[in-house]
Amino acid sequence: MVLQVGLGRTLAFKGLSLLAVLFVVLLLTVGVIGATGVSDKILNAIMGERLRGIRQTLSRTITDPDELNIAMTKIEEGMIVAYGLNKPWYERMPSMLMRILQLDLGNSRTVQTYKGSILISDIILERLPNTILIMVSVLILNFVLGLVIGVKAATSPGSILDRVISLYSSISFAVPTWWLGLLMILTFSFFYRIFPFGGMYSTPPPQGDIPRLLDLLWHATLPIITMTLALSGAWIYTTRSIVVTTAQEDFVNVARAKGLSEQLVMWRYIIRTAAPPLITNLTLSLAAYLGGAILTETVFSWPGMGLLYYNAISSVDEALILALTYVFTLIYVVCRFALEIFYVLLDPRVRL
Repeated sequence: MVLQVGLGRTLAFKGLSLLAVLFVVLLLTVGVIGATGVSDKILNAIMGERLRGIRQTLSRTITDPDELNIAMTKIEEGMIVAYGLNKPWYERMPSMLMRILQLDLGNSRTVQTYKGSILISDIILERLPNTILIMVSVLILNFVLGLVIGVKAATSPGSILDRVISLYSSISFAVPTWWLGLLMILTFSFFYRIFPFGGMYSTPPPQGDIPRLLDLLWHATLPIITMTLALSGAWIYTTRSIVVTTAQEDFVNVARAKGLSEQLVMWRYIIRTAAPPLITNLTLSLAAYLGGAILTETVFSWPGMGLLYYNAISSVDEALILALTYVFTLIYVVCRFALEIFYVLLDPRVRL
């Protein structure tokens, strides 16, 4: 009972500390955008959108231009007070923090959903599953390849297989993902016509759920292959290094001296001990992957979080940039807290 209370207290402390990290990041972000005048631009843009809609509505009932301008002036003055534009930026920080936490940053000036919505929350909710489809598939493939090939190389360090895998890892790590993506498009899309050049669906998209799903997988295959080839080398070599280091521990030599089979030693003594750093790499990579691959998604015209961030930066869409920064920080905090729970499950010593 005492152990459970202590464990719950530890996890609660970790959760609060990560929430504090999220709050500090938001506080710094708001401070930067406030001091540089970006927050004024965002609020003016939001207010301008609302005023245009109100003006179109009032123009149907107020036909006199002078009366319409007087009415709009009064509405604008009221909105300036409501949005706090009559106050310094540091007095608006609490309300700005709440707006970011709720993703209530108004509308995007340059991006919209497929259904025509320009609400930032709708845009992010539409793009996030697209990134999850690509990046989680890449993450799972790389983790499996690293576990299988990396462990195989670790069992015979210095062998020809180990040297070949080390050479492949170096090449894979050195090749830029966007350049490999262009090469893959040139080879398999332009010359051999096996895969499409980019996008999520064909034009026009097929009708029916099954044909549409198959078309989606066809378009996703080449980006997944490209990113797997570009990132698998680092995964394989990292897994090999972790397993090799663990295999040289004294308790592993003692297990072998007892006459246990090599397979039992590998999975019970080496892989199990190496699991925490491997899970750390997997969880933190998930947080990074969900942010999307900006250049790769741009090369393949894949409408995910990476391409969304690229478009937001290119068009200087301040509100969308702020919302994406908050979402990426929130994803990291959630993954980091999940990692603390995984540590408790994998290593009972952490509970003490």
